[in-house]
Amino acid sequence: MEFCGGHTHTIHRYDIPSLLPNNIEMIHGPGCPVCVLPIGRVDKAIWLASQPNVILCSYGDMLRVPGSGQKSLLQAKADGADVRMIYSVDDALKIAQQNPEKEVIFFAIGFETTTPPTAFAILQARHLNLSNFTVFCNHVLTPVAMECLLQAQREEDAAVNLDGFVGPAHVSIVIGSQAYEAVCQKYQKPIVISGFEPLDVLHSILMLVEQINQNRCEVEIQYTRAVTSTGNLTTQAMMDEVLQLRSSFEWRGLGHIPQSALEIKSAFAFFDAEKRFQPPESHGTEHKQCDCGDILRGVKKPRDCKLFAKICTPENPLGSCMVSSEGACAAVYAYGRGDVV
Repeated sequence: MEFCGGHTHTIHRYDIPSLLPNNIEMIHGPGCPVCVLPIGRVDKAIWLASQPNVILCSYGDMLRVPGSGQKSLLQAKADGADVRMIYSVDDALKIAQQNPEKEVIFFAIGFETTTPPTAFAILQARHLNLSNFTVFCNHVLTPVAMECLLQAQREEDAAVNLDGFVGPAHVSIVIGSQAYEAVCQKYQKPIVISGFEPLDVLHSILMLVEQINQNRCEVEIQYTRAVTSTGNLTTQAMMDEVLQLRSSFEWRGLGHIPQSALEIKSAFAFFDAEKRFQPPESHGTEHKQCDCGDILRGVKKPRDCKLFAKICTPENPLGSCMVSSEGACAAVYAYGRGDVV
């Protein structure tokens, strides 16, 4: 399984499966941060954006993810909400400085890669005394999701039996390879952290095959030009200062996973949008025919979904896997061989 959505796009863009022997199958994982965010969190973002005197700042992909009733942040914007697309959290800080009379909320999503900028923004907001800046925190953790997939495989008559992981690159730059050691040893599944170039991915697959053939189970780094064992200790310390583990967090397709996400510490609660605005709980459901959850678990592939490339397209996405630039459905739609090009 390739965990990272960036690897999924490399695999399809360069048609890597066609270069592999028939006994090697690549399965897409839940490594797309936009895709794994459940509808309930999207609904909360829409609710926050719809409050009086609020500017909600979000990365572009999240604007099109459907919430309950297929309503998205873009549609909320069309209905009058002040929703703004940004390219970095620094943009949100600038908007807060430029609009002191408005409440500016940053819709923070992503794995460990995008967590340090969020932590830094909160520290910067405190330094600047930005009383009108808050963060709607939705940062999730990679190793815990890997363990969830493997635990489900162990407990159930799993439809997917994973032999190893192509580990994420950018996440691993932050947390280091040692973050995967416990999962690797507990479940005896090799992990090879890969770069994004097609040769990187092919080399990582070869390294996994060699481990399996030699009955080894290790965390190896293929992406040695960027990843170390310990990761970036400075950013880790900054995250630890501002953020802490949530008791539980819901993932699209994986359900509620204990200690799989981060929340803002009580010392910085002033900058926590959930504490300031108290958005109501939402338990929205997916489109009945959307297989995004099964695709994120690796149980199905995009072409298995009845909606794929028919009524669900990048122009009219019914599920988050078709929205995001890192989504498996978007990758197959853009680069897939055969009837969809």
